Amino acid sequence: MIQVKYTCTNRPVQSGKAFRWTFLLVFACMGLSLRAQTPNDALMMRSKNICVLLSYDMGTFDRYWEGSLLRSNETIATVDQNTVLPMAAIGILDDLNFYISLPYIKTESSEPNGGKFAGARGFQDIGFALKYRAIHQDLGSGKFTALATAGFSTPFTNYLSDYRPYSIGAGAPEFSLRGIAQYQWNNGFYARASLAHLWRGYTEAERDYYYNNGSYYTAWMDVPNAWTYEGIVGKWLFDSSLKLEFSYFSLSSTSGDDIRAYNAAQPTNKVESDRIGFSAQYFFKSLKGFGVVAYHNRVVDGRNVPKLSNTGFGITYQFNVIKKQTEATDEQ
Repeated sequence: MIQVKYTCTNRPVQSGKAFRWTFLLVFACMGLSLRAQTPNDALMMRSKNICVLLSYDMGTFDRYWEGSLLRSNETIATVDQNTVLPMAAIGILDDLNFYISLPYIKTESSEPNGGKFAGARGFQDIGFALKYRAIHQDLGSGKFTALATAGFSTPFTNYLSDYRPYSIGAGAPEFSLRGIAQYQWNNGFYARASLAHLWRGYTEAERDYYYNNGSYYTAWMDVPNAWTYEGIVGKWLFDSSLKLEFSYFSLSSTSGDDIRAYNAAQPTNKVESDRIGFSAQYFFKSLKGFGVVAYHNRVVDGRNVPKLSNTGFGITYQFNVIKKQTEATDEQ
């Protein structure tokens, strides 16, 4: 999964070796854990507010874990993954937000001596999520917040999920439930933790046989369920205009097999990944509703995943629907 970190403020807004491939960790927006405010953070937009994001993400890797063995592959050389992500977050109620996203992804090998295979491109998975804030109250020298999110994503196009490492996604529907807890001190420092379970369905491959700790004579592959864990520390600066975050994210499949030597990775693989990241976001006081974000993430340990690093940037805009409608009526 790609992790894009951005947050719309909750303040009022005025207006042989050829087959040693690996599993590309691609996150749909729900698993994308976009901080828009997003399904994964502790912020809530007020009712009738909408925030839109457009971001661009650049990911790359030249090594991957085949099971627990970290190795390189001259056939694929360096693989690049570029993602354009539009997303919208909608404040239904002050304590209930809705999210929708649809990433467009392109993958290819960048080195001239590698990349014996064509890359892939297309829209990945359309994602939806609801976030509910159950607790938001003063506690000691700060404020405690508890939230829950439910998300669903499904392939938007008929892409090849079994074309590793160039596939743009897992090709299976996914349902997620996440619990979030955050404590923010009055000086702007905060700490947040979340735990989620991902239920995944089946994806169809372009073959009628595969091996997953046993022989399966079918084109349908069972994509393993997974747990995710996340810990974040951050700070608001300059009168809540600048937000800085350090993050740790871990994903662990509940079942699955390892990539076998001289064989391609496949959607049934057991995926484990530990990633660290940093993000910064700035809200313009002179341009009401606009913000910019930049971030960098790096996978530091894993199993059946690429040693991926990705960097991205984006722009956000938040506006009040009721105010915009009122202004339009007044102009008429």
